[in-house]
Amino acid sequence: MTTPEITSAANFIEKIIEEDNQSNKFGGRVHTRFPPEPNGYLHIGHAKSICLNFGLAEKFGGMANLRFDDTNPSKEEVEYVDSIINDVHWLGFDWEGRLFYASDYFQQLYDFALKLIKDGNAYVDSLTAEQIRQHRGTLTEPGKASPYRGRSVEENLNLFERMKAGEFKEGEHVLRAKIDMAAGNLNMRDPVMYRVIHAEHHRTGNQWCIYPMYDFAHGQSDSLERITHSICTLEFEDHRPLYDWFVEKLGIYAPQQIEFARLNLTYTVMSKRKLLLLVREGHVTGWDDPRMPTLSGLRRRGYTAQAIRDFADRIGVAKNESVIDIALLEYFIRQDLNRHAQRVMAVMNPLKVVITNYPEGMVEEMDAVNNPEDPTAGMRQVPFSREIYIERDDFMEEPSKKFFRLAPGREVRLMHAYYIICNEVIKDEHGEVIELHCSYDPATRGGDSPDKRKIQGTLHWVSVAHAMAAEVRLYDQLFNTPTPDEAAEGQDFTANLNPNSLQILNNVKLEPSVAHASLGTSYQFLRQGYFCLDADTTAEKLVFNRTVTLRDTWAKIQTKQ
Repeated sequence: MTTPEITSAANFIEKIIEEDNQSNKFGGRVHTRFPPEPNGYLHIGHAKSICLNFGLAEKFGGMANLRFDDTNPSKEEVEYVDSIINDVHWLGFDWEGRLFYASDYFQQLYDFALKLIKDGNAYVDSLTAEQIRQHRGTLTEPGKASPYRGRSVEENLNLFERMKAGEFKEGEHVLRAKIDMAAGNLNMRDPVMYRVIHAEHHRTGNQWCIYPMYDFAHGQSDSLERITHSICTLEFEDHRPLYDWFVEKLGIYAPQQIEFARLNLTYTVMSKRKLLLLVREGHVTGWDDPRMPTLSGLRRRGYTAQAIRDFADRIGVAKNESVIDIALLEYFIRQDLNRHAQRVMAVMNPLKVVITNYPEGMVEEMDAVNNPEDPTAGMRQVPFSREIYIERDDFMEEPSKKFFRLAPGREVRLMHAYYIICNEVIKDEHGEVIELHCSYDPATRGGDSPDKRKIQGTLHWVSVAHAMAAEVRLYDQLFNTPTPDEAAEGQDFTANLNPNSLQILNNVKLEPSVAHASLGTSYQFLRQGYFCLDADTTAEKLVFNRTVTLRDTWAKIQTKQ
């Protein structure tokens, strides 16, 4: 686990851009892009890249594009495109009309491929995918040339045109770059540039049945958009020589690729393939399940865009891979919600209390501060009556030495209301406590005592007559190990799923101020944690998701260090 240090110094990417600007390498321009493939939903790792690319453009007075590298219609969907657009906007970034697709450049990319064929730098290969893998070689052994590598330019052009015309089945032919089968970098061993896919594309329909590989389309798309600094994660470092080779052979504008370490979080998987598997196999309810690391899932859980941006800024960018403790992300969520979330009282496991000396039928409105961290948040009034609910865990018939809440003969403070003392415990036929009879001190209204007697326990409560019923979903980590990708022999990562990642409470009682909450509204349930109104809410039932607990494990980590 890495503990990031706060620093005001420019990161290494900013230093490169500053040097480029000083040398006038790109004429003083800074133009970045965020280029997702629309084959899944964005996750917290993508948020780091989004913040970096758009943040660099903002810092240096440049521009940033949003571009979809949509080169594989068999895995891409409009649903993914729409979700990505929504997520980038939600994070607070605007591409100012510069929304592009690799499919915008299909004709240009095809023309590039024709040039490479005519120059003797590409050929049509008729080996199967498995044969190509076998011919590729290993890190210690050179690859083996395809028997079709020597095809003439005329034959290659003819076959490629027929591929485009739809004459061949998928896998029957591919177009490969002719580079070096003995190259130490496996990406340079005649990589595939085009393959046949008979599938409808979400933008071009059935216009094409050959599609460029990501490695061919990506760099050329950057070039066509005149990107100055192509920011990529470290896994693309070994691909950079290939991108440079294409640019050189085509004689086109050359962006500068810079690699940085991707975000890795404890208790989290970031692979789109694995996230898709979790969805398809029903381990989660969908891409927006609040346990998922997707931005839509985090948003539904109650994470804020500002907190994610603060987190991305804090962890910064580095050249070496590391794993960040998820407690740091949760720390920034708490920091943001602590500043902005309204406080309310919610009783998760209700126990009824009857205040026997309180007038029947009387209701008082108690003043409560909405947010002590925000002077502009104002006050609200909370109804108080003869019958209230408290947490069952806040009562103990035979209290332990360190239990300072309600017990027979003990006095406690009701938050915003009165002092009460427990006089009688009512039980059912099974000996289960079902009700408490207490008395109150009218002189302690507002939670203060005229004689300044010391009260150690303060309880939250909800008036029985005014309580709002709700379902509350308590979310925990989706995995029960910090390194879920590491499964035991013979198992996959799903063996590390946490069977207790979701607990549903169906009898929660809330104060009435939440009655008109809008979707996504966040609250701090006093003494419980931060919660967000969920999309499953109906006119008959409020549904809240726990965003994060009040317990700040990151602060404890920092203290220990």
